[in-house]
Amino acid sequence: MPNGFLTPDSLRPHEDGAALSLTIAWYRSLWLSSVTSIDVIIDGQAVPAADLTFELNGRRWAVSELADESEVLWFVQDHPLLLIRRDEKIKVGQTHRVDLRGEMRTPYMQLTPGTDGGPGQYVINVVNQSLTLVATNEPAAPPAVVSDIAPAPVDDNDPFRLGLTLYSASAEFRAGWYDFNGLLDRVADLGIGPGIEIVASQALPTYPVVSDEFVREWRDAFDRHSFAASSFGANLDMGRRRDRDMTSDEEFEFSKLMFEGAEKLGFPLVRIQSAKPDLLRRLLPVAEKAGLKLAYEIHAPHGPNSQTILDVRETFAELDSELLGFVADFSSTMHAMSPTLLRAFRSAGLDDEAIDRLKQIWATDTSMLDRQEEFLAYLRGRDFDPDRLGAYARLAFNMHGHVNPRDWLEIMHQIHHVHAKFYDIDESGEEPAIDYPRLVDVFVEGGYRGYWSSEWEGHAFADPGDVDPLHLVRKQHDLIRRSMRR
Repeated sequence: MPNGFLTPDSLRPHEDGAALSLTIAWYRSLWLSSVTSIDVIIDGQAVPAADLTFELNGRRWAVSELADESEVLWFVQDHPLLLIRRDEKIKVGQTHRVDLRGEMRTPYMQLTPGTDGGPGQYVINVVNQSLTLVATNEPAAPPAVVSDIAPAPVDDNDPFRLGLTLYSASAEFRAGWYDFNGLLDRVADLGIGPGIEIVASQALPTYPVVSDEFVREWRDAFDRHSFAASSFGANLDMGRRRDRDMTSDEEFEFSKLMFEGAEKLGFPLVRIQSAKPDLLRRLLPVAEKAGLKLAYEIHAPHGPNSQTILDVRETFAELDSELLGFVADFSSTMHAMSPTLLRAFRSAGLDDEAIDRLKQIWATDTSMLDRQEEFLAYLRGRDFDPDRLGAYARLAFNMHGHVNPRDWLEIMHQIHHVHAKFYDIDESGEEPAIDYPRLVDVFVEGGYRGYWSSEWEGHAFADPGDVDPLHLVRKQHDLIRRSMRR
């Protein structure tokens, strides 16, 4: 599964003895304080912690010191070096077995808030890798991509405008196969658009600030390709510091920075992560001044009538602002588990019995946490370590919901934006786990006329290079167009 710090070209010669070129084990940039641990074994010999040094942009830290670095960003395209002090230096062409275990704390995925001034609990991504690597000085070349795609058929009578979130190419962007301009050029070449959505924590090298340089690059690309800004995805990194959660003032200032950035880039909408009433009261005047809609994402396992979302709806009713609404994410309304996820689980060692049990547990109506714990208990009962699946033994339930698609109708008047989530497009041109023709029917019936932003999330389970995600997005656009015109 693509959940690791190491890639096939990670092992490098170094004057200290050796180095590992690291890729961030997540889809977005994180603070160095997110790195909880990294342990390395080379050729069966554990490397003492004192012999490991983390190097990023010319600065060095012991791994244990990273917890204090809540102001230093590990940008998603950075590849820091993990320096390994050893007497026998590794040389180009040598083959070595490398085992790496690490953990990363995701500062915006809070499980429980902190109490008495202490830190809350956050989702931990566990990384376990065992690879045979050949030492090299050269990064791996990106794979060839499909280029002979027919122009997209355009019809001004289509009820929805199409676009994508650049998150769809997370793995390729993280690997450095595209720079930002190159990624937008590729989107244009495939006839995808016109809507462009970004996740700020992934796209901005100066996150959470939008720099003047990024604004110039953005505007140049939009002028070249006639794109339109659709949605600015904002996270709230409550757990940025390891010793405590953000204060309410810090949450406001952090969010305000991103609202200012969204305005600079010309976005009409910010996808918000928090719907705390006090925070929204303070942010609404900022949004009004900037002309920004604020949309809270309804994502699996929740649906419009889940208690969590009912609480948000109650907050929105209390605040009574037309700027407040929702992003409908189609992960909420799946009728099956993604074949891409199931293939990844099989490659990680789950047999048919375990896959069948996973699907049975997923299809029940118990809470997400109860389903997670039932599946984890099943794995442990089979003597299978859930950590072999990284965070996905838990996130599989968080990423796949089975709410009735017609539930969207109840809040259609408040849906400001759509994440047209998908994982696969099969040989017949359909999404095997998400019923797109039915969803089109529901949203046409409900009168929705905004953007459907394609969001391929198969990168969570498929290795980079297995598929061309932007080619898949184009195929999904063709599916949506067929469904609209039907």
